[in-house]
Amino acid sequence: MIRLAGNVHDVGKMAVPAEILNKPGRLTAIEYEMVKTHPQVGWTILSEASLPWPIAEVALAHHERLDGSGYPYGLSGDAIILPARIVAVADVVEAMGNHRPYRPALGIEDALAEIVKGRGTHYDASAVDACVAAFEEGYTFAGDVESVSILIPPI
Repeated sequence: MIRLAGNVHDVGKMAVPAEILNKPGRLTAIEYEMVKTHPQVGWTILSEASLPWPIAEVALAHHERLDGSGYPYGLSGDAIILPARIVAVADVVEAMGNHRPYRPALGIEDALAEIVKGRGTHYDASAVDACVAAFEEGYTFAGDVESVSILIPPI
């Protein structure tokens, strides 16, 4: 379930204009608000699927943060389902570890430092610990990372 959720959690970005998603500079406040709609759009799309797991809810909550500072609803703590908290950690590592139109890849060391800094406040402590442990045990990205599912081994 986590692997599938990791693969589809950003499906709502299809509603965000490509010019915004691929913009080579900082987003304006309006553009950022448009990007922030993608969890709700993803939930709308995925909630129509007949899935045995709460994948739509993962898409909706993957930008929520434990301290309530995330979006779209400002959920906090256990109000954020565990699979969404796991995907959130993987999403940060994937995003920072990859090139973006507006910046080069920041690297895994910076990504891990970011999730460790937010451990227990922004990100689920157990998810952070598991992610860091995977990299300490030698996990590496194979080539360009396309999806957060790379953090979750195949079934």
